[in-house]
Amino acid sequence: MSSKEERFALNWQNSLVPQSDFSFSVGSRLSETAPGRHLPSAGADPSGRHTGSAGNFHGRTGTITTPHGEVQTPAFVAVGTKATVKAVLPESVKQLGAQSVLANAYHLYLQPGSDVVDEAGGLGKFMNWDGPTFTDSGGFQVMSLGAGFKKVISMESAKPGSELNDHVVAAGKTRLAHVDEDGVTFKSHLNGDIHRFTPEVSMQVQHRLGADIMFAFDELTTLMNSRGYQEESLERTRRWAQRCIVEHEQLTVERSHRPYQALFGVIQGAQYEDLRRKACRDLGAMNFDGFGIGGALEKANLGTIVGWCSEELPENKPRHLLGISEPDDIFTAIENGADTFDCVSPTRVARTSAVYTRDGRVNLLGARYKRDFAPVMDGCDCYTCANYTRAYLHHLFKAKEMVASTLASIHNERFVVKMVDDARQAIDDGTFFDLRDDIIGRYYSK
Repeated sequence: MSSKEERFALNWQNSLVPQSDFSFSVGSRLSETAPGRHLPSAGADPSGRHTGSAGNFHGRTGTITTPHGEVQTPAFVAVGTKATVKAVLPESVKQLGAQSVLANAYHLYLQPGSDVVDEAGGLGKFMNWDGPTFTDSGGFQVMSLGAGFKKVISMESAKPGSELNDHVVAAGKTRLAHVDEDGVTFKSHLNGDIHRFTPEVSMQVQHRLGADIMFAFDELTTLMNSRGYQEESLERTRRWAQRCIVEHEQLTVERSHRPYQALFGVIQGAQYEDLRRKACRDLGAMNFDGFGIGGALEKANLGTIVGWCSEELPENKPRHLLGISEPDDIFTAIENGADTFDCVSPTRVARTSAVYTRDGRVNLLGARYKRDFAPVMDGCDCYTCANYTRAYLHHLFKAKEMVASTLASIHNERFVVKMVDDARQAIDDGTFFDLRDDIIGRYYSK
């Protein structure tokens, strides 16, 4: 046993962490409010898209309690990567119904620096957000930016007959991140400076950022990695999880002047059932407050993988699915047991003039919208739809006015937040599958 593992074992028996202000309680269960409901077959739904469930419903409602308020689940967490939801004021984020926001430890570590955020009083104070906050560990950005994929990691499986690649890098890029047993050395995407992230450093950074919920440092693999490397990486992530807990407990005691920060372990294992279940059992036995389901996975297997994790993870702790926002993915995730999830997509596509409607995504730059004086979506209660028309947003995007991104982002965030709110209410009402069939069938009808 290594010295760090010995330290983990000692702290496990003699935890000095004070009583936390974090809790989770389960409300209604989908299996109880929609009894006897079975899909025709695994992977089928009314739109012909994949659901990943065959009647084994782990969905539920619940309440996450944090020092800065409650999150009613299922819930969509608005992404504020650099301590801001892009183009949207925090006041507007609250008005559109978002219960919590997630910021990025990697980006805030590089700029302005986690020490600056700490001096400001923590993430919420810094960005003028008084509700619950999340920060991720920085692992995704270290790996994805380090391999040149920028916003996404390679999510494609190796095609039949093609060779797996444990050192996959985006075309035309060079690797900027190098993993070893102790951590990751990487070059800043801003200026090329060399930095070092270890589980301990990630915990230190996130404690200074001060979010209510943070994530353990993990290694992100791609679907192009070999089975052997996936196994090796999973074991490394397990050891890093132990080290994160040790550092987190020590920092919690040292920083008792700050509110308690919950720590979520991150489940990896790619597309392999045995690895996902092993990760859930390993991390589920550790002293985490909740869990993130991460890593590369094929869209068609999303529900199946979330279901595996829901079957293995402790029932009394919340599950966060990292990085989804498409309507079919959201309903699949909820149905299979995800409590919260986040994604940058609503604001990212908004900045390219794409907006969500009940009938699918619409590009407002299209010529047909030049004289369309209807709101972005009839019946939408967001600020944008209440005050502006498609024609006006078309004009703003054509004129390259910055407020175009603001108005489109407000609508897209509201669309996703309300859809998840409605799904939560539908679980309570016993109408979840009717709602799902109606929304998914109409959204993808074209």
